[in-house]
Amino acid sequence: MNNNTQLAKSPLNAVLWILAIALVIAGVYGNSYFGGESLLYRVLGMLAVAIAAAMVAFQTVQGKAFWLLLKGARTEIRKVVWPTRQETVQTTMIVSLVVIVAGLLLWGLDTLLGWLVSLVIG
Repeated sequence: MNNNTQLAKSPLNAVLWILAIALVIAGVYGNSYFGGESLLYRVLGMLAVAIAAAMVAFQTVQGKAFWLLLKGARTEIRKVVWPTRQETVQTTMIVSLVVIVAGLLLWGLDTLLGWLVSLVIG
């Protein structure tokens, strides 16, 4: 744990973050500077700069930890048991029916209370 803290505070880690931020700033400025060029070229340039900045950021301690988090999330997603099409349709129909019944009950209650209030008021 102490070793990771020292690595996070290392000069190389700071230089890599500065480089990643500089790449993002250069990409934004380049997009503004080349505003008269085709949108396709600007988008391709921004994608290239974003990929380069991400690759630099993933070399930092925090970037490596984030990459491990993404890999762990991918592993957990593979463990999920997804419902079949039939289960999804049945659940959707049940939810729709409950929403319609609840809506009708609330509409009826609102109408009844409105009628009672109109009798009391006048």
